[in-house]
Amino acid sequence: MGVGDQERALRFYTVTLSLPLAYEDGQPVGVRLGPTLLFLKADRHAPPSALLNPRVTLQTADALAMEAALRARGVVIADPVKAYGQALVGSFLDSEGNKLWFCSEPEAG
Repeated sequence: MGVGDQERALRFYTVTLSLPLAYEDGQPVGVRLGPTLLFLKADRHAPPSALLNPRVTLQTADALAMEAALRARGVVIADPVKAYGQALVGSFLDSEGNKLWFCSEPEAG
């Protein structure tokens, strides 16, 4: 994920979102999202982007609850949750302006 300020991005992901740090050669390079590593790189060839590419989509059990939790932490919701077919989908912006999508499948009824 492209970042403009790596320390600010690390604070956003570790403090605001409470994700654990990921290390490379003893240096923090990103965060862990379950078994996934989200690398945060200050790279002028891959600047932060709210565009769909690169696109990261996080699956959650309840997209509406995730949106509420993100709002409660002061996170900017770029796209409020809405239905796309059978899925509920929304997005938020990280501290660098990258758009991350989140989704959940409908409850079994």
